Amino acid sequence: MDNPTKHSRSSAARYGLVAQGLHWLTAFGLVGSFVLGFIMVELAFSPLQLKMYSWHKWLGVCIWLLVLLRLLWRWWRRPPALPASTPPWQRRAAHVTHAGLYLLLVLIPVTGWLMSSAMGFQTVVFGVVPLPDLLVKNEVLGDRLAVLHSVLNKTLLALIVLHVAAALKHQFIDRDGLLWRMLPIRPRTGDPSS
Repeated sequence: MDNPTKHSRSSAARYGLVAQGLHWLTAFGLVGSFVLGFIMVELAFSPLQLKMYSWHKWLGVCIWLLVLLRLLWRWWRRPPALPASTPPWQRRAAHVTHAGLYLLLVLIPVTGWLMSSAMGFQTVVFGVVPLPDLLVKNEVLGDRLAVLHSVLNKTLLALIVLHVAAALKHQFIDRDGLLWRMLPIRPRTGDPSS
């Protein structure tokens, strides 16, 4: 009989369900956050724009918490190793890209929180849980933090594009089945990309 706990752990070949769940929740949260971010800055000042800023901040807090959970899980359950056939330069590139993604996913929500504090807008998660302001109101500093927040987000977007492109390359060009490791479904037997 199948052991139900083994699916929550990363095996030598695949990520476990917990790692997969945290990965995909983070990914979907990022899509929502980027979409809100791009739309809200283009809107004129209005109640809708203020709502979108609030939703964007809530998502940022949720993503930040998910990433902290992912880092703890990754520390407790080491990810599966790359295939032995992976060239050293690709191993280094994967390590640097993952480190950059995690660093930005921790820093970006913090810069958003700092920016909101400096701009004089308290972050209230889900309209219920007020977070303490990290800075006193200072619009000049708030403007600088807004620029930093934007630059970090653009850097994150570039790394995400690189990450997705690498996963697709492994799946469809290298055909080494690397993408299947992060999917909850298993490839069909005989699938050439598995």
